[in-house]
Amino acid sequence: MNILKFEDPTLRTIGRALRMQAEAQPDAVFLMDGETRYTFAEVNTRVNELAGGLAAQGLVAGERVAFYMGSAPEVIFLAIAANKLGALWVPVNSDYKGDWLQDTVNRSRPHIVVTDAAHAPRLGAVLSQLQAKRIVVLGAAEAIPGALAFESLYLQGSPEPDDSSFRAGDTCAVLWTSGTTGRSKGVMQSHNVWFNAVDSGNAMFGIQPDDVAYSVLPMYNSAAWVTAIFRALIAGIPLAIDPAFSVSHFWERVDYYKATQSFTLGAMHMLLWNAPARPDDAQHTLRKLMAVPMPGALAGPFSERFGVELMPQGLGQSEAMILLNAPPNELPMPPNSCGKPSTRLDVRLVDDEGNDVPEGEPGEVWVRPHEPHLIFNGYFDDAAATAGAYSGEWYKTGDMARRDANGWYYFSDRKKDAVRLKGRNISTFEVELVARRHPAIADCAAFGVPSDLLDAETELKLDVILKPGHALEALELARFINDNAPYFFVPRYIEITDALPYTPTNKVQKYKLREKGVGPGAWDATKVGFKAER
Repeated sequence: MNILKFEDPTLRTIGRALRMQAEAQPDAVFLMDGETRYTFAEVNTRVNELAGGLAAQGLVAGERVAFYMGSAPEVIFLAIAANKLGALWVPVNSDYKGDWLQDTVNRSRPHIVVTDAAHAPRLGAVLSQLQAKRIVVLGAAEAIPGALAFESLYLQGSPEPDDSSFRAGDTCAVLWTSGTTGRSKGVMQSHNVWFNAVDSGNAMFGIQPDDVAYSVLPMYNSAAWVTAIFRALIAGIPLAIDPAFSVSHFWERVDYYKATQSFTLGAMHMLLWNAPARPDDAQHTLRKLMAVPMPGALAGPFSERFGVELMPQGLGQSEAMILLNAPPNELPMPPNSCGKPSTRLDVRLVDDEGNDVPEGEPGEVWVRPHEPHLIFNGYFDDAAATAGAYSGEWYKTGDMARRDANGWYYFSDRKKDAVRLKGRNISTFEVELVARRHPAIADCAAFGVPSDLLDAETELKLDVILKPGHALEALELARFINDNAPYFFVPRYIEITDALPYTPTNKVQKYKLREKGVGPGAWDATKVGFKAER
């Protein structure tokens, strides 16, 4: 354990952080991937050798290297090597293919694209349409004609690159948003944003000498870097990685690595909860888990069953990683709260006209940083989108929340996902929280579909996945919601389905559900004459 301190905060860069850890604790284990172990010194050497090879291929400061591959140590080496040259790393969603893959790679304008054997066929299928100068393949260079072998990029004996001109506010990565609401945008992220987010995470988790962070998140997602990779780097603790989340093996892998801290996102922890209970559910090494979002009613039972301390919820996004968090001197937070504003930001909740909303009413979260480079540096090659994300000095997050009399904030919805019906904004997030309390439901997604009565409004629809062996009629679910929530939470349409469109980080792509609309198998409250009781 060696939590880094920078006397000059403008020098906080990812490359310097690795060099400092390699100098301070060269033989300490940094990275664990199955049976493979890398010390901080070994990672720094590999990163420097890789930086030498990338430079030999013409990668210079300000250029970009994109990766389209599964989670692996080489992804971490690649990202830090690029940063040591002043270049930017650009993760590409490993589920992309065809036109969407080609479009994302080309919009990144990379000098080099790196893939692996598993993803090379998809990249090869669009190779003739790619504009990158060089293709590199990890594990099987022959899979793409003319590609370089990743291993050939390591130039033995390469020195530390000269990073004397690099500063914390420099853009170090372009992160394509998850695409849950439509076409992705490239978020330009500075070193400073990573460091601030990591500082907040380390303060919340607390760091002990025997801590081991465990990550199963895909490395094209910013959550993997801020909750695990860079957090372990800056705290100087070991990081264990697995290529993907597994319900059946999660706890087994925790014990294998002797992991003490982890982070689950979206439906991951719900899948753990829905798995059959076992006598040894609490017999593992994990001490602390941040599970986002965790329904307030489930937090206590989950913590007791699995014997873990759940970290307080917060609110952040790729563009602004720390919006709301848990003030250490005000814990515990109220159930379902996502905290209070960071002390380094001003926060407003506003309506569609930009007016502050009353206490208790949902409004869009607008933020104004107190200093430079606390949030993103804008959208890559998209000045119009960057300008559209601001109102004067205020960044418009697209997230909706409400504030109580004590200053606690509660996430309401993504603005694009909120349903407006009969003059009322309905939080699909809160509708889902209620529906998930039904014992037959494994997962669900609430969203809006066009109203057949008024063009300007939307009707509420709920798509539901049932637990194996359970049956549930839509009418029963409608009555359950009516009994446990305001009457306007009862969806007009309910559809029992076998699957929902998830991203690889287990977020539901609601825009796909909206595009699908109301299928012939959907239950319609209006057609059957069901009226929710007030």
